[in-house]
Amino acid sequence: MFVYAQSPIHSNVLSTQLRSAEPNRAGTFEFKSSYTQASIWAHTSDYALDYYQNQTHLALQWQASSVWKTELEYRKVTAVDNGLDSFVMGFHDLFGIGQNGRDQVDNDQFTMDFHNAGISISDFEGDDLTNAVTWYNELLLYSQGPSSLSVGGSLFYNKVKDGEFARSSFEQGVQANYSFMTPQHRVFSTLGLVHRNGDKYVTELENFSFSWAVGYEYMFNLRHSVVLESLNYHGWATNDPDFSEPSNEVVLGYRYRLQPVMIEALMTENIRNMDNSTDIAFTLSFRIQI
Repeated sequence: MFVYAQSPIHSNVLSTQLRSAEPNRAGTFEFKSSYTQASIWAHTSDYALDYYQNQTHLALQWQASSVWKTELEYRKVTAVDNGLDSFVMGFHDLFGIGQNGRDQVDNDQFTMDFHNAGISISDFEGDDLTNAVTWYNELLLYSQGPSSLSVGGSLFYNKVKDGEFARSSFEQGVQANYSFMTPQHRVFSTLGLVHRNGDKYVTELENFSFSWAVGYEYMFNLRHSVVLESLNYHGWATNDPDFSEPSNEVVLGYRYRLQPVMIEALMTENIRNMDNSTDIAFTLSFRIQI
């Protein structure tokens, strides 16, 4: 699925993406686009986060040869009121899930408070959180029958010119991808490592972060399939117990193929550590191969 990490920190730095190692036909171009709406809610004794973020994600991939794949992508994350609070509260009520204090504050707020660090940011609706370009290159190491193995590397540059989150950063990532694909069942896995200078994004960040991801696609037929993914990221923060813990996200999606077009609709939900990841996110993506 064409989806990015959605936790408050990982969505605004370089994060490893789950990728298929299987190559396309040499010379093939693929254009990918997606739009995501996410609701952030996290309250602990150390910090309180309550805001929305929307993400626009564009990429152009080229299978330059039988073994080399290159991709240029642009991603922008903006604080935009998408009105998900009422939906999330209704969902929690429907399934008997606690609100974790969500029902004690006004809906549709834009606030960040890091109590120990003395940081308080509010009313930042409309501000850019991330404005980044990534160049990704991948080399196919092995492809035999249903199995493919590849390695890839990313260069990431982020520049937010103004607002509360103005900053610039240059980050690098490496990853290994494995795919096992049959006509009906497809399995994908990725291991990744990201390096960045230990600067700040609201809180102090580590220099390195490890991640792993696994995905499964079941093909009903040539047009319809469902996808389940588990995305797992090492914590970035150096001085906050919750953001130092791993971020674990589950993605459930539907994929429709009408060659050369592919349309995906998916939902991202955090699990395990509830106070360092996005509450819920919805993504719609469009892909076309030429």
